[in-house]
Amino acid sequence: MESTLQKEATLEQAIDLGLRADEFEQIKGILGRTPNFTETAVYSVMWSEHCSYKNSILWLKTLPKDGPHMLVKAGEENAGLVDIGDGLGCVFKIESHNHPSALEPYQGAATGVGGINRDIFTMGARPIAQLNSLRFGNIEEARTKWLVKGVVKGIGDYGNAFGIPIVGGEVFFDESYNTNPLVNAFSAGIIDTKKIISATAKGPGNPVFIVGSATGKDGIAGAAFASKDITEDSASDLPSVQVGDPFMEKLLLEATMELSETDAIVGMQDMGAAGITCSTCEMSAAGNVGMEIYLDKVPTRQDHMLPYEILLSESQERMLVVVQKGKESVVKRIFDKWDLHAEEIGHVTDTGRVRYYMDGEMVGDVPAESLVLGGGAPQNVREYSEPAYYQEYKKFNISQVPQPENLKEVGYALLQMPNIASKKWVYEQYDSMVGTRTMTTNRPSDAGVVNIKGTNKALAMTVDCNSRYVNADPEIGTMIAVSEAARNIVCAGGIPSAITNCLNFGNPYNPESYWQFVGAIKGMSAACLKFETPVTGGNVSFYNQTSMNGVEVPVFPTPTIGMIGLVEDKEKVMSLDFKQKGDLIFLVGEYKEDIASSEYLATYHGIKASPAPYFDLEEEFNMQNAVKGLIENNLVNAVHDVSDGGLFVSLVEMSMPRELGFDIVTDSEIREDAFLFGEGQGRVVVSVTEEQEELFLEYTVNCGVNITLLGHVTKGKMQIDEEHFGFITEAKYLFDTALGKHFEN
Repeated sequence: MESTLQKEATLEQAIDLGLRADEFEQIKGILGRTPNFTETAVYSVMWSEHCSYKNSILWLKTLPKDGPHMLVKAGEENAGLVDIGDGLGCVFKIESHNHPSALEPYQGAATGVGGINRDIFTMGARPIAQLNSLRFGNIEEARTKWLVKGVVKGIGDYGNAFGIPIVGGEVFFDESYNTNPLVNAFSAGIIDTKKIISATAKGPGNPVFIVGSATGKDGIAGAAFASKDITEDSASDLPSVQVGDPFMEKLLLEATMELSETDAIVGMQDMGAAGITCSTCEMSAAGNVGMEIYLDKVPTRQDHMLPYEILLSESQERMLVVVQKGKESVVKRIFDKWDLHAEEIGHVTDTGRVRYYMDGEMVGDVPAESLVLGGGAPQNVREYSEPAYYQEYKKFNISQVPQPENLKEVGYALLQMPNIASKKWVYEQYDSMVGTRTMTTNRPSDAGVVNIKGTNKALAMTVDCNSRYVNADPEIGTMIAVSEAARNIVCAGGIPSAITNCLNFGNPYNPESYWQFVGAIKGMSAACLKFETPVTGGNVSFYNQTSMNGVEVPVFPTPTIGMIGLVEDKEKVMSLDFKQKGDLIFLVGEYKEDIASSEYLATYHGIKASPAPYFDLEEEFNMQNAVKGLIENNLVNAVHDVSDGGLFVSLVEMSMPRELGFDIVTDSEIREDAFLFGEGQGRVVVSVTEEQEELFLEYTVNCGVNITLLGHVTKGKMQIDEEHFGFITEAKYLFDTALGKHFEN
């Protein structure tokens, strides 16, 4: 032991590993000595932004965590858990894989999918659905096209092979993401609430197993890599990108499900960021115990791997399992059956320290609590300041923008813009039907809806964030993200339950970037409290930057919201498609003369400087409650929210599935372009049959919400203010094919 511990790490080595000088001094104080290189490497990954949340944890603690359906709160386990009745729970989480995807888009995205699914089944839940939220740069650039193709193929290949349907998502393009794309992966699973597997180590003497794949040199220090800016030199960090094997993950899933039916498990955790280091330290700290780990017993892919390489490897499809002493043969038998490694690599102790050995020599001795989030890991107070652009954006006035003469031309241009056009080119590469649970493949809805077999219920889920809104006003923009997620759940016939978040921002040491982060947290808290959708956990990804004219510029702040909702009666799942000619079309909610931060303003007019669109949280909440009642009482037959592209795009999207059309009249007191293309919030379009009309009107009057009769459904013609806007078949063709044309070569 002495010979190794005497090889003290230097400050230069610590800084090279991503630690700051003051942090290295703090580690010396914790240990009472200078750490060796292996120990320094352990602290470097565990105290990285990606693992410790050292620059965000103080604000994350302010988010609401209590709600009517909560079973496992944020930070307690690998993922959040909400009660869905009938003795069942829904485990769900979203995480980022941004930096790996920027360098190696296929593997970066694929392993993001693999990692988020392991978080779900490590708790004993079987994954049933996936979503993803993707951000890319200027679609005309060759690198953007390369990134899009790689990411989409990586998600599709891994998810399809693993056998979990992708039931929804979003794709957004803006030049702020040119260097640094965002790849956020969401997964949800179902669990018997009596069979939750905890990520906690207990019982001194209990054996510790590593199960699944062998450990290689891929992904070494991936957590530290994810905690710094992407630069021109980042290509040299390719070993930090993990390599995934979906077939191995499928075997691991089935072995884990089988193991969960036994009494052999004490605790289990996925080996994601920081690999063996993270799982051994976090499980020990959670149980107030320690571990002794023998690294030479870890199955490896390469010979002569060094201790720090084994500890920091982020090779995929691996988990750490603490087993009841005497039940070792149960674990080995199950994993042998599935042709997977299951090797005993250590045991639980009562020391509170994690000690690592290699070939009989101790190579590391660290107190577990000092390494983990909420324990001894740093919790920094960061400065923040309002950027100058914020007040400049508020000076925007709609009178500055000339109203186009040909609104049909504008409408058709919007339908073909990458942020609005159909994402068919993307989702056709995903399998949405595997598992036979998806209820919205042929019945489009504002949220993905998944059948809970054996019950009368379904799960609704969505991922949402308009990052242009958040950039314009972080607090309001994030309130809108939460509200839109709730609105999509409600429009699908569900009741919002809880959220998970993926907080993608720039460098936290930049006061203006951190101001955006703080504003987003404040907005998220306010909206989540209003909708009673607590935060179950998620992920913070800082250091997302793009180089523009030699200057590092943060990406649009992107607090992606993943929301789960419960559909109590699956017969009440609501679709967005118009059903028949002659049905009346109503707008539920307030509308204003507002085009701020709209796709119309930003892309058609090229005006980037404007505030967030009109939003009132109380109005939004009341409107959503009214829509819930309309669906529950069978008073509408199609429901779709107004969001990107405004009312015109919503009407076209409702018309396309059955190739129907619409004949509407705009409000003469509001600019026609604002009425059709503005993105003011809190509005939903519904269609109503002649038989439903009287009760619909009575119900909405009693609710006190604003309604506007827009017009009626036609056989296929689009007409606005008696002007012919063409036929839906023409619009549908342009909408469906526009995005794919960018990737034909």
